[in-house]
Amino acid sequence: MDPVRAFVLALLVVAGCRAVQTGPYSPPAAAARNSIEAQRLTTLAGDVVDADPAEAEALLREALTADLYHGPAHNNLGVLYLAQGKLYEAAHEFEWARKLMPGHTDPRVNLAIALERAGKIGDAMDAYKAALELEPECVPAMQGAAMLAVRSGAKADSLDRWLAEVAQRGDSQAWRDWARLRATHRSAP
Repeated sequence: MDPVRAFVLALLVVAGCRAVQTGPYSPPAAAARNSIEAQRLTTLAGDVVDADPAEAEALLREALTADLYHGPAHNNLGVLYLAQGKLYEAAHEFEWARKLMPGHTDPRVNLAIALERAGKIGDAMDAYKAALELEPECVPAMQGAAMLAVRSGAKADSLDRWLAEVAQRGDSQAWRDWARLRATHRSAP
């Protein structure tokens, strides 16, 4: 083979290698991401999760096949894993969701719950606080942080404020009663 032809062939091979990026950190081609299908499947999973968790998991996995970067599917899969006691898997999905949904508190609150159940009290409190930094009036984050601080005895400068807010705006009457009771015990001499 003549040297010029060999050189041109080598350039074509190198150029071909650079044109096709493959690997775990290479973004998929735009055509490979189907966000609309991912959202449809995520919604379907939400509709069946109570009746058939296995079907919901299959739908969420299918959604992530349609679009690996669909944050709600990661978050919902994490919730499903959390309900099954698969804390490591849940935390992994919540981390994905947290990165893909930077303006949402749900993945942070859910991650905090998973970490708390795993006994990672400091990390759980950090995750609750991260949710509260993002949305200072996030009731689920205040409820979780207050409950964690009370149960663990951890010092939390904001505990009195969290209890007052939960007593007024808690997600349920049980939460509001719980916060009022704790606030009363904290203020008693």
